[in-house]
Amino acid sequence: MKQARLVLEDGTIFYGKSFGAESEVGGEVVFNTGMTGYQEILTDPSYSGEIVTMTYPLIGNYGINSIDFESVRPYARGFVVKEFCDFPSNWRMELSIDAFLKRYQIPGICDIDTRALTKKLRNHGTMRGILTTSDEPDQSLLERVATVPDLSGQEFVKSATTDHVYTEGTGNKHVVLMDFGAKANIIRSLVKHGCRVTVVPCTTTFDEIMQFKPDGIMLSNGPGDPKDVGYAVETVKKLIGKLPIFGICLGHQIIGLALGGDTYKLKFGHRGGNHPVKNLITGKVTITSQNHGFAVREDSLNPDEVVISHINVNDRTVEGLQHRHYPLFSVQYHPEAAPGPQDSEALFEQFVGYM
Repeated sequence: MKQARLVLEDGTIFYGKSFGAESEVGGEVVFNTGMTGYQEILTDPSYSGEIVTMTYPLIGNYGINSIDFESVRPYARGFVVKEFCDFPSNWRMELSIDAFLKRYQIPGICDIDTRALTKKLRNHGTMRGILTTSDEPDQSLLERVATVPDLSGQEFVKSATTDHVYTEGTGNKHVVLMDFGAKANIIRSLVKHGCRVTVVPCTTTFDEIMQFKPDGIMLSNGPGDPKDVGYAVETVKKLIGKLPIFGICLGHQIIGLALGGDTYKLKFGHRGGNHPVKNLITGKVTITSQNHGFAVREDSLNPDEVVISHINVNDRTVEGLQHRHYPLFSVQYHPEAAPGPQDSEALFEQFVGYM
């Protein structure tokens, strides 16, 4: 196996072995604490611009299949694991993870200390990095890593959204889903709950949305900084109060901005299938799947209009909003992604109830 290197902007270099494509990428290095779900992670558009580190030490055991994709292709730029399984076994398997990454020209690095890397990112925050299989001198890579652009300021959503309008399902409730990089399971969950879903591009205007005569609006997840999609915030401002609205992840952050609030970048974000969230209305705690690097600032919201409905048990960040007067609510986590528990599925029932 060819040597690969992961170079961080603080000057740290991890030396390992290459799997997947022999190439070079730059991006923000993040970590995910999920034990499974690597295929869903790689194909989640929210990982655009990111090099993903898996904290679980053995990845690839059950291979890759064409059923569990969350989008039409992978969006993660690079993949970092302690060890990958070269001989996966599963009755649905079609490819190994090595072959999958090669097919989509995504480099991977293995045989590095992912625990040390994760602790560094946890203590110092996410960092820009370069993952490469080149023979370029270390010093040259250290100089170039400083030129890797920050995640904020890049327009990832327009490369992750659909380029055409399409409809899924035949239910009696019509939902317009604004696609900011929507995971496929959001659409499947809406269809499962009796909805006909019209998926529209992220730049669709208020007037264009209203021409579909929807019963409700879904704002999807997506990549990057919510402040980079000001056009979507302006559209949502006009939609508030007109129709029931449900926002997930980036959709939640866009709602926060549309309500006059502010967002900020988290130190290392929340990524994985094991994050505890407390519902402040019911007092119950659920284990959730999450993937985000930004959050809504709690003290920026008007308490006369907005209720903080959910918080993260680990760091008390805002995980859910609910409007006091309009049928509008949102969550920062992914209720459609059942990482074992399915407690959060009731949120789709709540949305249908609003409609």
